[in-house]
Amino acid sequence: MKLLGIGNALVDVLVKLENDELLKDLNLPKGSMSLVDIETRDNIFNKLQDLNYKITTGGSAGNTCLALAYMDVPVGFIGKVGDNDYGKFYIDEFTRAGVRPHFIHVDNNHTGTAMTLISPDGERTFGTYLGVAAELCDSELDRNAFSDYTYFYIEGYLVQNHELIEGALAQAKSEGLKTAIDLASYNIVEAEKDFLSHLIDKYVDIVFANEEEAKALTGKRPVDAVKEIGEHIEICVVKSGSEGAYVMHGGEVVHVPVERIIKPVDTTAAGDYFAAGFFYGIQNNKSMEQCARLGSLLAGEIIQVVGTKLSEDCWNTIRERAREI
Repeated sequence: MKLLGIGNALVDVLVKLENDELLKDLNLPKGSMSLVDIETRDNIFNKLQDLNYKITTGGSAGNTCLALAYMDVPVGFIGKVGDNDYGKFYIDEFTRAGVRPHFIHVDNNHTGTAMTLISPDGERTFGTYLGVAAELCDSELDRNAFSDYTYFYIEGYLVQNHELIEGALAQAKSEGLKTAIDLASYNIVEAEKDFLSHLIDKYVDIVFANEEEAKALTGKRPVDAVKEIGEHIEICVVKSGSEGAYVMHGGEVVHVPVERIIKPVDTTAAGDYFAAGFFYGIQNNKSMEQCARLGSLLAGEIIQVVGTKLSEDCWNTIRERAREI
């Protein structure tokens, strides 16, 4: 398996909050992803100056692609960055990890940033300034790049750009790639329910969703939602936190409970890492249950750190444990 991902190339600015008062002050719904303009981004950043924050690579599909690279899966990534320190940082991190870059560069300093506010319970809330990431368009895609891959993975956060997301999926299908989408965020699903349903019916083979996103799309609880979505596609995965995950494939639903309950430090990238573990399982011809267990393995590690980056020692442990599943 060789996977090509596409998504918003964002640098995450992460801060742990002592309480949720700042979320109320900024009018950011807890657990959501809200798009903000440059003035709001700067306002959030100014409010973080007295707090300890860290900077890591971000973006949903980008997180998945990086994790796959660390799991030794051949992977490429399409994104758009500005010519500034954030943009150079992003590209350097990806190339160092072994991700094949398909970046579009522009000559300005507006690389996208995601102001990531982490509540005491580990829940994360995003105030996302897309910057030049939002300017990625269908005409900029390298059509020849798709032929080098067997899977195409797209983040639901791109759904605001209908022409881009549909054009990319259509190109992938024309090249015979299996296609997958992560539904991204419940408020995105609520706003784009009809368009997402159209994409799934016409182009998508694999869907990843958490229970809130699945409910926003179907109005149903996880076990019923996975059946409804799964009727139209090859594989559907609905993650249900401490209740584990439901996977529908070939008309059968498998419930995979979590092996141990972990109190999260930061839930940023949990779903992205789950998808990476699941794809790793597909690459190694594992059963759906094993794929979900591998997804839980990676997700369980990333929620124990702040941000989207794990140490090399941690990756060595993950790779060893993955071989045992």
